[in-house]
Amino acid sequence: MIDFLLNGQPRHCEVTPETSVLELLRESLGAMGTKEGCASGDCGACTVAIGETGADGELRYHSANACITPAHQLNGHHLITVDGLANGDKLHPAQAAMVECHGSQCGFCTPGIVMSLFTLHEQQRRQEDKALAPLTPQRLEAALGGNLCRCTGYRPIRDAALTMNEHPEHRPLWMDATGPEPKPEPVISESSFAQPTTLTGLIECLERHPEARLVAGATDLWLESTQRLARFERLIDVTRVAELNVIEETTLEDGRRGWWIGAAVTYTRIEPLLETHYDAFAHLLHRLGSSQIRNRGTLGGNVANASPIGDTPPVLLALGSRLKLVGSEGERELPLEDFFLDYKRTALQQGEAIRALFLPHPIEGETLKVWKLSKRREDDISAVLGAFAWRLEDGVLRDVRLAFGGMAAIPKRAIRAESALEGKEPSPAAFQQARLALSQDFQPMSDVRGSAHYRQVTAANLLERLRLVIAQNATDSPREVMLHAYAH
Repeated sequence: MIDFLLNGQPRHCEVTPETSVLELLRESLGAMGTKEGCASGDCGACTVAIGETGADGELRYHSANACITPAHQLNGHHLITVDGLANGDKLHPAQAAMVECHGSQCGFCTPGIVMSLFTLHEQQRRQEDKALAPLTPQRLEAALGGNLCRCTGYRPIRDAALTMNEHPEHRPLWMDATGPEPKPEPVISESSFAQPTTLTGLIECLERHPEARLVAGATDLWLESTQRLARFERLIDVTRVAELNVIEETTLEDGRRGWWIGAAVTYTRIEPLLETHYDAFAHLLHRLGSSQIRNRGTLGGNVANASPIGDTPPVLLALGSRLKLVGSEGERELPLEDFFLDYKRTALQQGEAIRALFLPHPIEGETLKVWKLSKRREDDISAVLGAFAWRLEDGVLRDVRLAFGGMAAIPKRAIRAESALEGKEPSPAAFQQARLALSQDFQPMSDVRGSAHYRQVTAANLLERLRLVIAQNATDSPREVMLHAYAH
């Protein structure tokens, strides 16, 4: 059973492990305002807002795709849908602006767009100085990037976003009410799911049910339910485990500085850290998925999923990341490159889980570039992703690490290509040898996203682009570089 607030009203519901928030709303609670479009977290028609009370007692909302958000994760939270925004006959500013700007035609996508605007408006209201922050084009793009509309051409929707702060601040009276707090004890059902709140509780759950599936953001796992109609016999939800939600700055025994990032930390939470230290990595996140996805998805989940086309593993491989694994036998560490064994097969033993990932602090003089090739620029899966880290010392390349996704059954470093460049001047001849070495490093497969030949050619082209960036001492921002790479 779960307890939460739906548009200010207490709800007490029994849900099966595979029940999504969308199913709960439409089939059990009769809340029909939230629509199903793609059932895969792509279109945004089902967007809702989830409110969580932070350690400071402040209630903060984030947008989420209801179609791929597990219903049991609502326990102790606030769920806001389009049905509950109006205060009687007075519309919320997000609604009023959409009406005034004619931002809706067929109307199917409109509820999700309104909810994205609602979340954006609430975030603006809760700035530290309590003043409305300026809505930059980048912030607007990020807020609406996960909402597709076939009718409007988006201009009236953008106009609504830019003018909603000019409307009267009508909000339902219950919106700032304090809701049920998360239960301090693990929520456990022998027939369905466990929701431990401590690392000890997680280990006990793993010992009791080693066959259970682990779930965090569910942005990939839930597709098994919505697309393949799979049923989950048992789930262990790690999102409430305190130790998995920590970002801790530290120094390893070998002297490397960096951060242990808990496996349940969302992409949204690590964005500020990446923007400060790794611009290229931060910009990649905006191509990894929409705000709805980044608000729920986790770095730990992306690694544990072990997909050969996952976006973050190649970057972490290029940076020399490590993993901390935990289970009944205690903790152990290993380099990330030793974690991926074969397609969807990892070094995790039965009853183990990822506790944290180590993100090294940038080394002086180190440069990172990340280029992603996909059929669609935004919110799409990679065909090929290249992540390249290096230092230029006295005119020669040092600490060269080249990692690719989409080129093998696992995310993988190009060891032979690295050797062709290490200690060499970044000359055309050296990079020609590195491109030739790629055919020994990888024998990619063909699939719907690209042929083996396409992948070999584009991976080699990314190395040539790397040479040009180094040779020209490029001043392009990571975003501009990725845009240019995508165009080619």
